[in-house]
Amino acid sequence: MFHRPPQIDTPEEALTPEQERVIRKFRRFSSISMLVMVLGVAAVFGVIGYRMIRAKPLASGEMTALLPKGSRIVSTAVSGDVVVVAIELNGATEIRTFDARTLAPAGRLRFAVEP
Repeated sequence: MFHRPPQIDTPEEALTPEQERVIRKFRRFSSISMLVMVLGVAAVFGVIGYRMIRAKPLASGEMTALLPKGSRIVSTAVSGDVVVVAIELNGATEIRTFDARTLAPAGRLRFAVEP
């Protein structure tokens, strides 16, 4: 049904020194290009792995933060690894910050009116 094309045995011609030089240059360029690509991919995976190992999980569980008597929470916000709580106490505003990962108090900022 199908005919195969006749196989032609052609002797392979020897390459000239100029052609061999071009082939060596191309192989070297291809090897360097492949090495750079492999190093780049390894660097990306290395950074991803490092960040996954280094990342700390968010705190789980419960915490009770004691507020001064008569105070009320005005607002809350989360920014990065910080939880910010604005409190009003006797007409003055106070901002308390907590570490989102450990829920430990991180700081306190009080606002007062000048006399």
